[in-house]
Amino acid sequence: MVKLIEIMLKEKLITKNAISTLVKSRPPKKISFANLLAAKMIDLSTVEIFLAKKIRKGIITLSHLEKIEGINIVPIMEEVAKGLHVDYVDLDDIEIDMKLFSQVPYKQLLKYNIIPIEETDLNVLIVFDDPLDMAAQDAIQRLFPRKPIRIAIAKPQQINAHLQRLEINESIKGLVGDIRKDLAQESGPADDDESPAVLKLIDIVLKSAIFADASDIHIEATEKSCIIRIRVDGILRQSFTFDKDIFNPLASRMKLLSNLDIAEKRKPQDGRFSGTVAKKDFDFRVSTLPTIFGESIVLRILDKSKAMIRLEDAGMSKFCYDKFSEAIKVPYGIVLVTGPTGSGKTTTLYGAINAIKDVKDKIITVEDPVEYQMSGLQQVNVRESVGLGFADALKSILRQDPDKIMIGEIRNQETLRIAIQAALTGHLVLSTLHTNDAISSISRILDMGIEEYLVSGALVAIQAQRLVRKICKHCKKEALLDPLLYKEVEQYLPENPTFYKGEGCKECGMTGYAGREMISEVLTISETLARMIAKVASKEDLTKQALEEGFVTMFEDGVNKALEGKSTIEEIFRVARL
Repeated sequence: MVKLIEIMLKEKLITKNAISTLVKSRPPKKISFANLLAAKMIDLSTVEIFLAKKIRKGIITLSHLEKIEGINIVPIMEEVAKGLHVDYVDLDDIEIDMKLFSQVPYKQLLKYNIIPIEETDLNVLIVFDDPLDMAAQDAIQRLFPRKPIRIAIAKPQQINAHLQRLEINESIKGLVGDIRKDLAQESGPADDDESPAVLKLIDIVLKSAIFADASDIHIEATEKSCIIRIRVDGILRQSFTFDKDIFNPLASRMKLLSNLDIAEKRKPQDGRFSGTVAKKDFDFRVSTLPTIFGESIVLRILDKSKAMIRLEDAGMSKFCYDKFSEAIKVPYGIVLVTGPTGSGKTTTLYGAINAIKDVKDKIITVEDPVEYQMSGLQQVNVRESVGLGFADALKSILRQDPDKIMIGEIRNQETLRIAIQAALTGHLVLSTLHTNDAISSISRILDMGIEEYLVSGALVAIQAQRLVRKICKHCKKEALLDPLLYKEVEQYLPENPTFYKGEGCKECGMTGYAGREMISEVLTISETLARMIAKVASKEDLTKQALEEGFVTMFEDGVNKALEGKSTIEEIFRVARL
């Protein structure tokens, strides 16, 4: 970095006065491309042309480029590719041909930091970490004597991440070979599931996902291969890539485990199975969906131990935790938890039930399906196929003399009306709703046809929440914030704020993030707000009144988490900016 600034000074692209201005500012600013750009001491196009020229001359490498903060390196890489007459490839957007990949010894891939992508009638496309490494190009060309290789470049971090993932494939290559032998010995596709090697492969897939703290496993058939992806901290990442012929035996066995019809490939199916991994019990909810290349199979991993999470460990800020805890201790009324699918609403509800359950109270839950079994509760599984929907279950529950009721989700007016009537007749009702923020929930409830006076009388509090990824503690470091982002959040920042990010390491799968934490907003319905709801006040007026009463928005809560070094501003924008 220092070397590049020195070269720019030498070539008179920046002046010593510009550097001096940064150093003498209060507080002193780091000498970086981001700060030079923010202070308009140099323009972006000049920086891009300068860096592209130095890469083409071999003065810096693509790996050096990735370490420069505050700039988007894609335009620079595209410029480098154009100047060197090679291709630029985004490895996250293309499918790797696994047959081609297996033709190159894995040691060679690691040695030269390359990935073979595809083979055509004319050439073989190879992605290189260093497009100027002629020795690497000659060595790889010898592996493909009949066709010329076509050079491409990609982000070095992407290449490293793909090679790390494909290393797992290399370690189970023998297992894949055993599956093929078993298939060759069997009489037909109906016996695909009988291969013992398939069971071992499924075991490895499940274990690797659970050890990575994944919430879902996606097994997908594509045109050229079978891809297995896992959702970690809300983001999908590729975990295994196999040849296409591995998909059918894998899918068949997965269906058998879930008690599904292995011959039915034209209709979606749902099932579940249980298993023990690392001495812990897990439930796996399985869903299949026909696609043009085969079936998409998704497994939701349910860890039974996570149901017992304490509310104080859910990651709420102290301000939100205090307000929510106070709300769920009221004797009657309705408390809502809102947010999109996968935002941790059910976990929050279980945490709330854990916090308030008492032997003196009868607590009944209605869920679709019951994800976690808890002692001291009566849990009802919704079954629409036999006429037991949320509304039907609720009607019967009210005749069971409950004190507290948890409803997994409010989906329609009938369920909402019964829930509100229950809240008004002396029951505490906890439930979830799909809305973007807490105040929008009021409009949504009124839009569902519930009278204003009922809503104002029943609502106690509404919590809206999202889950943001936490910075990996193993590779956490101070970081510069993009000037445009800084302007967006400036109103929430103290003087001289410090921000952090994760550089990416093996512990976090090179993502810079590990684990998730909640950001939330809690709207307590005061008497003033209740009167405004009864008079059908606008969202703007409700928001103004809430802010006057000390309401803190979810976005501001997220910015505070970033200032504490728990997450990044970029992650808060990704999740919470409406």
